[in-house]
Amino acid sequence: MLIYRTEDDEFDALVVRVDFSDELAWGTVAELLELPYGSEEFESSNQLVDDPSFTGATPDEVLAAAAGEAQPPVVFLADAATMREPYPLLAVSTLAREEAEDDDEYESEMEYGREFRLVPTAVSEMHVNLTIANMDFSEFSGSAADDDQRIHRGFL
Repeated sequence: MLIYRTEDDEFDALVVRVDFSDELAWGTVAELLELPYGSEEFESSNQLVDDPSFTGATPDEVLAAAAGEAQPPVVFLADAATMREPYPLLAVSTLAREEAEDDDEYESEMEYGREFRLVPTAVSEMHVNLTIANMDFSEFSGSAADDDQRIHRGFL
């Protein structure tokens, strides 16, 4: 199981479906992922992996499968919790401790943990801002930590 990404995929959010229990819910998630985001309606761009061989895959298994030239800063999993409103995906940081400049940088980025949930309409906003280094993972995970349902709902 490999997910190959090229430099052309850099601005596409990587969304991997790991739960295949509800086709209708997945269709809703896929539609929500395509909606523009922000007041200026920025276009969303996603690489959807809808492959049953990923059924039940863990975040670490999905991260290991993401190969190629363009390692995304975050990977999004559509798991069982995603198949219920408000359809929150699991965002997982790809930053490994050895890739951080030092332990302080890593600890700062992982202040709220390596993963959290976010609504589909916030996926492209997060992915693009991390890709261009405009924001940090901890800003998004902190937003989720402040939410009563622990879900990031978007900044724009």
